[in-house]
Amino acid sequence: MSDSLTHDASQDGGRPQTIVGVSFDTIFRAQEFLLASHGLAAVGSLKLVDAVTILKDDAGKVVVHETTDPGPGRSALSGAIWAGLFGLILGGPVGWVAGLAAGAGAGAIRAKVVDIGIPDEWVDWFRQAVQPGTATVALLVEDLDRNALVAEAARFTGADLLYANLEPTTLARLRDALDAGTESVS
Repeated sequence: MSDSLTHDASQDGGRPQTIVGVSFDTIFRAQEFLLASHGLAAVGSLKLVDAVTILKDDAGKVVVHETTDPGPGRSALSGAIWAGLFGLILGGPVGWVAGLAAGAGAGAIRAKVVDIGIPDEWVDWFRQAVQPGTATVALLVEDLDRNALVAEAARFTGADLLYANLEPTTLARLRDALDAGTESVS
């Protein structure tokens, strides 16, 4: 992990946030892990802030799916619709056209400026770190029950821990669980 890239754990009002990235041989195992993460969130073992799936095929082509961050196109469309409606009410057809243009521009800029999930620098880092022919799930979580994460990870034997900003003891337990499929209790 690059020393120049650090995660600010004080986002969202100072609540500690953890990034965990786990790499799998198939997209199916990655999706199963993502589903298991949602299960941990459902029982209160963590708060899932964002999840990103990064797929890299054998030729090195990368596809990224983010669950939280709005894309520029979607934000531009949303901004155009709302500003266009507002412009139509205030200025008629001319206001509608002006509102569409202003709203689309503002929406696209908002998508680039506002980063409500895993920071873009981290997504870029994972894009580079993911090996060809694998799928990686990167999670941004709060209120993490480390024991529950380690226990759940034990079901995913053979997966590789790509990155986690956890203390050394939990990091070692998580690696052991992924390597051997066993949970070490401490």
